[in-house]
Amino acid sequence: MTSIVLGVIALAILAPVAFTFFIARRVNKGFPPEGQFIDIGGDRVHYTDRGTGPAIVFVHGLCGNLRNFAYLDMDRLARSHRVIVIDRPGAGRSVRAADSPANIYAQAHTVAQCIEQLGLDKPVLVGHSLGGAISLAVGLNHPHVIRRLALIAPLTHAESTPPGAFRGLVLTSPLVRRLVSWTLAIPLSIINSRKAIAAVFAPEAMPKDFPFKGGGLLGLRPHVFYAASSDLVAAPEDLPDMERRYASMTVPVDVLYGRGDRILNVKRQGEALKQKLDRVNLGIIDGGHMLPVTQPALTTDWVLAVAAAAPAQAELLA
Repeated sequence: MTSIVLGVIALAILAPVAFTFFIARRVNKGFPPEGQFIDIGGDRVHYTDRGTGPAIVFVHGLCGNLRNFAYLDMDRLARSHRVIVIDRPGAGRSVRAADSPANIYAQAHTVAQCIEQLGLDKPVLVGHSLGGAISLAVGLNHPHVIRRLALIAPLTHAESTPPGAFRGLVLTSPLVRRLVSWTLAIPLSIINSRKAIAAVFAPEAMPKDFPFKGGGLLGLRPHVFYAASSDLVAAPEDLPDMERRYASMTVPVDVLYGRGDRILNVKRQGEALKQKLDRVNLGIIDGGHMLPVTQPALTTDWVLAVAAAAPAQAELLA
Protein backbone atom coordinates (compact mmCIF):
# COMPACT_ATOMS: atom_id res chain seq x y z
CA MET A 1 0.00 0.00 0.00
CA THR A 2 2.81 2.40 0.91
CA SER A 3 4.54 1.78 -2.40
CA ILE A 4 1.32 2.58 -4.27
CA VAL A 5 0.90 5.86 -2.39
CA LEU A 6 4.51 6.80 -3.07
CA GLY A 7 4.05 5.91 -6.72
CA VAL A 8 0.98 8.14 -6.99
CA ILE A 9 2.84 11.01 -5.31
CA ALA A 10 5.81 10.58 -7.62
CA LEU A 11 3.52 10.54 -10.65
CA ALA A 12 1.71 13.65 -9.44
CA ILE A 13 5.04 15.45 -9.21
CA LEU A 14 6.69 14.10 -12.34
CA ALA A 15 3.71 14.49 -14.67
CA PRO A 16 3.60 18.32 -14.60
CA VAL A 17 7.40 18.47 -14.74
CA ALA A 18 7.40 16.30 -17.87
CA PHE A 19 4.58 18.36 -19.37
CA THR A 20 6.44 21.59 -18.62
CA PHE A 21 9.63 20.25 -20.19
CA PHE A 22 7.71 19.13 -23.30
CA ILE A 23 5.97 22.50 -23.76
CA ALA A 24 9.16 24.49 -23.16
CA ARG A 25 11.02 22.40 -25.71
CA ARG A 26 8.28 22.93 -28.31
CA VAL A 27 8.28 26.68 -27.69
CA ASN A 28 12.07 26.90 -27.97
CA LYS A 29 11.98 25.04 -31.29
CA GLY A 30 9.17 27.22 -32.59
CA PHE A 31 10.81 30.52 -31.66
CA PRO A 32 14.53 30.45 -32.49
CA PRO A 33 16.53 33.61 -31.67
CA GLU A 34 15.79 36.39 -34.15
CA GLY A 35 18.74 38.60 -33.40
CA GLN A 36 22.11 38.74 -31.70
CA PHE A 37 23.41 38.34 -28.16
CA ILE A 38 25.47 40.50 -25.87
CA ASP A 39 26.87 39.50 -22.48
CA ILE A 40 26.23 41.93 -19.64
CA GLY A 41 27.78 40.63 -16.44
CA GLY A 42 26.36 37.14 -16.06
CA ASP A 43 23.31 37.86 -18.22
CA ARG A 44 23.04 36.99 -21.90
CA VAL A 45 20.85 39.59 -23.57
CA HIS A 46 19.11 38.91 -26.87
CA TYR A 47 18.33 41.89 -29.11
CA THR A 48 17.42 42.79 -32.68
CA ASP A 49 19.21 45.56 -34.53
CA ARG A 50 18.11 47.11 -37.80
CA GLY A 51 18.34 50.39 -39.68
CA THR A 52 20.79 53.26 -39.47
CA GLY A 53 20.63 56.74 -38.02
CA PRO A 54 19.86 58.09 -34.55
CA ALA A 55 19.10 55.15 -32.29
CA ILE A 56 15.83 54.14 -30.66
CA VAL A 57 15.92 51.40 -28.02
CA PHE A 58 12.79 49.49 -26.96
CA VAL A 59 12.31 47.79 -23.56
CA HIS A 60 9.25 45.57 -23.00
CA GLY A 61 7.18 45.04 -19.87
CA LEU A 62 6.35 42.30 -17.38
CA CYS A 63 5.84 38.83 -18.91
CA GLY A 64 6.71 40.33 -22.29
CA ASN A 65 9.46 40.02 -24.87
CA LEU A 66 10.76 41.91 -27.86
CA ARG A 67 7.97 40.53 -30.06
CA ASN A 68 5.52 42.73 -28.14
CA PHE A 69 6.77 45.52 -30.44
CA ALA A 70 6.37 43.46 -33.64
CA TYR A 71 3.12 45.22 -34.55
CA LEU A 72 4.84 48.59 -34.86
CA ASP A 73 5.90 49.67 -38.35
CA MET A 74 9.52 48.64 -37.92
CA ASP A 75 10.29 49.19 -41.62
CA ARG A 76 9.23 52.81 -41.28
CA LEU A 77 11.15 53.28 -38.04
CA ALA A 78 14.28 51.70 -39.50
CA ARG A 79 14.25 53.96 -42.59
CA SER A 80 15.42 56.88 -40.48
CA HIS A 81 16.70 55.28 -37.26
CA ARG A 82 18.75 52.46 -35.88
CA VAL A 83 16.19 50.40 -34.02
CA ILE A 84 17.28 48.16 -31.13
CA VAL A 85 14.69 45.96 -29.39
CA ILE A 86 15.81 44.14 -26.24
CA ASP A 87 14.64 40.97 -24.54
CA ARG A 88 15.10 41.81 -20.87
CA PRO A 89 17.15 39.23 -18.90
CA GLY A 90 15.03 36.12 -18.32
CA ALA A 91 12.50 37.09 -21.00
CA GLY A 92 12.19 36.08 -24.65
CA ARG A 93 15.48 34.51 -25.67
CA SER A 94 17.60 36.31 -23.07
CA VAL A 95 19.04 34.49 -20.06
CA ARG A 96 19.31 35.88 -16.54
CA ALA A 97 22.17 34.58 -14.41
CA ALA A 98 21.12 32.81 -11.22
CA ASP A 99 22.73 35.50 -9.05
CA SER A 100 21.53 38.51 -11.06
CA PRO A 101 19.10 40.76 -9.15
CA ALA A 102 15.70 41.56 -10.68
CA ASN A 103 15.04 44.95 -9.08
CA ILE A 104 14.39 47.97 -11.28
CA TYR A 105 17.73 49.70 -10.66
CA ALA A 106 19.64 46.52 -11.53
CA GLN A 107 17.72 46.10 -14.77
CA ALA A 108 18.26 49.77 -15.60
CA HIS A 109 21.99 49.21 -15.17
CA THR A 110 21.78 46.30 -17.62
CA VAL A 111 19.97 48.47 -20.20
CA ALA A 112 22.54 51.25 -19.76
CA GLN A 113 25.35 48.71 -20.25
CA CYS A 114 23.69 47.43 -23.42
CA ILE A 115 23.52 50.96 -24.79
CA GLU A 116 27.18 51.58 -24.02
CA GLN A 117 28.46 48.24 -25.30
CA LEU A 118 26.52 48.64 -28.55
CA GLY A 119 28.13 52.05 -29.02
CA LEU A 120 24.83 53.92 -29.25
CA ASP A 121 25.03 57.72 -29.13
CA LYS A 122 22.35 58.78 -26.64
CA PRO A 123 19.32 56.96 -28.06
CA VAL A 124 15.68 57.65 -27.39
CA LEU A 125 14.67 54.97 -24.87
CA VAL A 126 11.17 53.56 -25.29
CA GLY A 127 9.78 51.60 -22.35
CA HIS A 128 6.43 49.85 -22.02
CA SER A 129 4.80 49.05 -18.67
CA LEU A 130 7.52 47.67 -16.32
CA GLY A 131 9.93 48.59 -19.12
CA GLY A 132 8.78 52.16 -18.52
CA ALA A 133 9.85 51.99 -14.88
CA ILE A 134 13.21 50.54 -15.93
CA SER A 135 13.61 53.32 -18.51
CA LEU A 136 12.80 55.95 -15.88
CA ALA A 137 15.51 54.40 -13.69
CA VAL A 138 17.96 54.73 -16.58
CA GLY A 139 17.00 58.40 -16.79
CA LEU A 140 17.60 58.85 -13.06
CA ASN A 141 20.78 56.79 -12.64
CA HIS A 142 22.36 56.85 -16.10
CA PRO A 143 21.13 60.05 -17.80
CA HIS A 144 24.36 60.39 -19.78
CA VAL A 145 23.54 57.35 -21.97
CA ILE A 146 20.15 58.52 -23.33
CA ARG A 147 18.71 61.59 -25.01
CA ARG A 148 15.00 61.25 -24.23
CA LEU A 149 12.45 58.89 -22.69
CA ALA A 150 9.33 57.73 -24.52
CA LEU A 151 7.17 55.78 -22.07
CA ILE A 152 4.10 53.77 -23.05
CA ALA A 153 1.71 52.92 -20.18
CA PRO A 154 4.65 53.05 -17.75
CA LEU A 155 4.76 51.85 -14.17
CA THR A 156 5.87 54.98 -12.28
CA HIS A 157 4.55 54.54 -8.73
CA ALA A 158 4.22 51.61 -6.37
CA GLU A 159 0.81 49.94 -6.20
CA SER A 160 -0.62 48.48 -2.98
CA THR A 161 -1.48 45.25 -4.81
CA PRO A 162 -0.40 43.93 -8.21
CA PRO A 163 -2.90 43.83 -11.07
CA GLY A 164 -5.21 40.81 -10.85
CA ALA A 165 -3.79 39.30 -14.03
CA PHE A 166 -0.36 39.03 -12.37
CA ARG A 167 -1.18 38.05 -8.80
CA GLY A 168 -0.24 34.45 -9.49
CA LEU A 169 3.34 35.66 -9.91
CA VAL A 170 3.59 36.86 -6.32
CA LEU A 171 5.87 34.15 -4.91
CA THR A 172 8.28 35.71 -2.46
CA SER A 173 10.30 32.56 -1.77
CA PRO A 174 12.81 31.77 -4.54
CA LEU A 175 12.52 28.07 -3.68
CA VAL A 176 8.74 28.08 -4.01
CA ARG A 177 9.08 30.15 -7.18
CA ARG A 178 11.39 27.55 -8.69
CA LEU A 179 9.15 24.68 -7.66
CA VAL A 180 6.03 26.32 -9.09
CA SER A 181 7.91 27.23 -12.29
CA TRP A 182 8.56 23.55 -13.02
CA THR A 183 5.23 22.12 -11.86
CA LEU A 184 2.07 24.22 -11.80
CA ALA A 185 2.99 27.41 -13.65
CA ILE A 186 2.84 26.26 -17.26
CA PRO A 187 -0.27 24.01 -17.03
CA LEU A 188 -2.15 26.75 -15.14
CA SER A 189 -0.95 29.42 -17.57
CA ILE A 190 -2.41 27.42 -20.44
CA ILE A 191 -5.69 26.83 -18.62
CA ASN A 192 -6.07 30.50 -17.58
CA SER A 193 -4.53 32.10 -20.66
CA ARG A 194 -7.72 33.47 -22.23
CA LYS A 195 -8.86 35.17 -19.03
CA ALA A 196 -5.42 36.56 -18.18
CA ILE A 197 -4.70 37.90 -21.66
CA ALA A 198 -8.17 39.43 -21.92
CA ALA A 199 -7.48 41.33 -18.67
CA VAL A 200 -4.13 42.63 -19.93
CA PHE A 201 -5.59 43.87 -23.24
CA ALA A 202 -8.94 45.15 -21.92
CA PRO A 203 -10.90 47.10 -22.98
CA GLU A 204 -9.35 46.27 -26.35
CA ALA A 205 -9.15 42.80 -27.87
CA MET A 206 -6.05 40.68 -28.28
CA PRO A 207 -5.10 40.11 -31.94
CA LYS A 208 -5.62 36.47 -32.89
CA ASP A 209 -2.00 36.15 -33.96
CA PHE A 210 -0.56 37.55 -30.71
CA PRO A 211 0.57 34.11 -29.39
CA PHE A 212 2.90 33.85 -32.39
CA LYS A 213 3.55 37.33 -33.81
CA GLY A 214 3.42 39.01 -30.41
CA GLY A 215 5.44 36.29 -28.68
CA GLY A 216 2.72 35.29 -26.24
CA LEU A 217 3.73 31.64 -26.37
CA LEU A 218 7.28 32.48 -25.27
CA GLY A 219 5.92 32.84 -21.75
CA LEU A 220 5.24 29.11 -21.57
CA ARG A 221 8.70 28.24 -20.26
CA PRO A 222 9.68 27.77 -16.63
CA HIS A 223 12.62 30.16 -16.58
CA VAL A 224 10.43 32.91 -18.03
CA PHE A 225 7.82 32.41 -15.31
CA TYR A 226 10.57 32.46 -12.68
CA ALA A 227 12.03 35.68 -14.10
CA ALA A 228 8.62 37.37 -14.34
CA SER A 229 7.80 36.42 -10.76
CA SER A 230 11.19 37.75 -9.66
CA ASP A 231 10.53 41.00 -11.57
CA LEU A 232 7.15 41.51 -9.93
CA VAL A 233 8.34 40.71 -6.41
CA ALA A 234 11.36 43.01 -6.77
CA ALA A 235 9.57 45.92 -8.48
CA PRO A 236 8.46 47.72 -5.27
CA GLU A 237 12.02 47.79 -3.95
CA ASP A 238 13.17 50.86 -5.89
CA LEU A 239 9.94 52.69 -6.74
CA PRO A 240 9.68 54.72 -3.49
CA ASP A 241 13.18 56.12 -4.05
CA MET A 242 12.39 56.82 -7.69
CA GLU A 243 9.23 58.70 -6.71
CA ARG A 244 11.26 60.97 -4.43
CA ARG A 245 13.72 61.71 -7.23
CA TYR A 246 11.41 62.37 -10.19
CA ALA A 247 11.50 66.14 -9.67
CA SER A 248 15.27 66.09 -10.27
CA MET A 249 14.99 64.27 -13.61
CA THR A 250 17.04 66.04 -16.29
CA VAL A 251 16.13 63.85 -19.27
CA PRO A 252 13.06 64.94 -21.29
CA VAL A 253 10.11 62.57 -20.79
CA ASP A 254 7.15 61.83 -23.04
CA VAL A 255 4.36 59.52 -21.87
CA LEU A 256 1.53 57.84 -23.80
CA TYR A 257 -1.34 56.30 -21.85
CA GLY A 258 -4.65 54.65 -22.69
CA ARG A 259 -7.45 56.11 -20.59
CA GLY A 260 -9.05 52.66 -20.39
CA ASP A 261 -5.88 50.92 -19.11
CA ARG A 262 -6.96 48.28 -16.57
CA ILE A 263 -3.46 47.17 -15.60
CA LEU A 264 -1.94 50.53 -14.63
CA ASN A 265 -4.27 53.42 -13.86
CA VAL A 266 -3.49 56.58 -15.82
CA LYS A 267 -4.21 58.86 -12.84
CA ARG A 268 -2.09 56.92 -10.34
CA GLN A 269 0.75 56.41 -12.82
CA GLY A 270 0.81 58.87 -15.74
CA GLU A 271 -0.77 61.91 -14.12
CA ALA A 272 1.05 61.25 -10.84
CA LEU A 273 4.37 61.38 -12.69
CA LYS A 274 3.47 64.69 -14.30
CA GLN A 275 2.57 66.13 -10.90
CA LYS A 276 6.12 65.41 -9.71
CA LEU A 277 7.79 66.42 -12.98
CA ASP A 278 5.79 69.10 -14.74
CA ARG A 279 7.95 68.93 -17.88
CA VAL A 280 6.49 65.51 -18.72
CA ASN A 281 4.57 65.56 -21.99
CA LEU A 282 1.58 63.34 -21.18
CA GLY A 283 -0.68 62.14 -23.98
CA ILE A 284 -3.87 60.26 -23.12
CA ILE A 285 -5.77 58.41 -25.82
CA ASP A 286 -8.61 55.93 -26.05
CA GLY A 287 -7.24 52.45 -25.44
CA GLY A 288 -5.88 50.00 -22.91
CA HIS A 289 -2.52 48.80 -21.69
CA MET A 290 -1.12 47.11 -24.80
CA LEU A 291 -0.99 50.13 -27.12
CA PRO A 292 2.06 48.91 -29.12
CA VAL A 293 -0.05 45.89 -30.13
CA THR A 294 -3.57 47.30 -30.35
CA GLN A 295 -2.72 50.71 -31.84
CA PRO A 296 0.54 50.18 -33.71
CA ALA A 297 0.15 52.94 -36.31
CA LEU A 298 -0.60 55.59 -33.71
CA THR A 299 2.21 54.33 -31.46
CA THR A 300 4.67 54.32 -34.36
CA ASP A 301 3.72 57.91 -35.22
CA TRP A 302 4.15 58.91 -31.58
CA VAL A 303 7.58 57.29 -31.24
CA LEU A 304 8.78 58.99 -34.43
CA ALA A 305 7.46 62.35 -33.23
CA VAL A 306 9.28 61.95 -29.91
CA ALA A 307 12.46 60.92 -31.73
CA ALA A 308 12.19 63.94 -34.05
CA ALA A 309 11.86 66.24 -31.03
CA ALA A 310 14.89 64.77 -29.27
CA PRO A 311 17.67 66.63 -31.18
CA ALA A 312 15.85 69.98 -30.90
CA GLN A 313 15.29 69.47 -27.17
CA ALA A 314 18.95 68.56 -26.72
CA GLU A 315 20.01 71.84 -28.38
CA LEU A 316 17.69 73.84 -26.10
CA LEU A 317 19.05 72.12 -22.99
CA ALA A 318 22.62 72.72 -24.14
